[in-house]
Amino acid sequence: MSEIVETAVLRTEIQVDGEMASYLTVDQDGPAVLLLHGTYWSRVWLPVLDRLAEAGLRPIAVDLPGLGRSGGELTLETGAVPALADWVARFASALKLSGPIAVAGHDIGGAVAQHILVHDRLEVSRLALVNSVTYDSWPVSSVARFRDPEVVAATTADEILAARRQAVTAALAGAATEQRIADYLDPWTDARVRRSWMAMVGAADNRYTRDAVPALRHNATPKLLIWGEDDGFQKVEYAERFASEIPHTTLIRVPDAGHIPTENAPGQIARALIDFFTA
Repeated sequence: MSEIVETAVLRTEIQVDGEMASYLTVDQDGPAVLLLHGTYWSRVWLPVLDRLAEAGLRPIAVDLPGLGRSGGELTLETGAVPALADWVARFASALKLSGPIAVAGHDIGGAVAQHILVHDRLEVSRLALVNSVTYDSWPVSSVARFRDPEVVAATTADEILAARRQAVTAALAGAATEQRIADYLDPWTDARVRRSWMAMVGAADNRYTRDAVPALRHNATPKLLIWGEDDGFQKVEYAERFASEIPHTTLIRVPDAGHIPTENAPGQIARALIDFFTA
């Protein structure tokens, strides 16, 4: 976060399930927007938080348990999408968020957001998905190998950090600088976070997004897809399919942007989210 010179964003925490849940927010009143990450952490939302706040929204970008700056440690059971969705509902309850709430998800966080919507874990007013997993688009090969316990047991800390560096560099695309890469990688220097991350990706299962499709087809909640067109992990073709099959869905394509388009085009993405969440 050292590249951010002036910001109203602060990092704070609240207790959930006896552990501290860390989140980025702006301390102001306004309609809450709950922002969920996937195989990265709340850092993916940082480039747009100030702009969302300037528009009168109250952005809340939480680190899932055991990841980013949050306490606790995930297991294969608690790292699965339904368990993460239940945890997010408890996090929202701890913050005393009531009534309809806007939700956005990136990567596997998008699977959690879809699960929250179709299983009524929260009352969702609007759903935004940013380069999210959908259908059978996941897990990608670079993380699917961690579904094998023998691979997990044999993988060293240096190997995980090297693999995450490669993935983050590709995901950032043209926004990849050494400082930004270091920011993204920082949580993985903690062994507990590495174990939690391997548990989450070990639990990655596309049946959760495939099973959500029938309910999504009958769901009237407004939905927005924002997609970096150059994403090599979650291909834009999946977004096009979603937009064509799921009613009440709008797709915004972001050219020259990768898997973390908030870093490539923060102004464009913030504007799209603001227009959608304040409509």
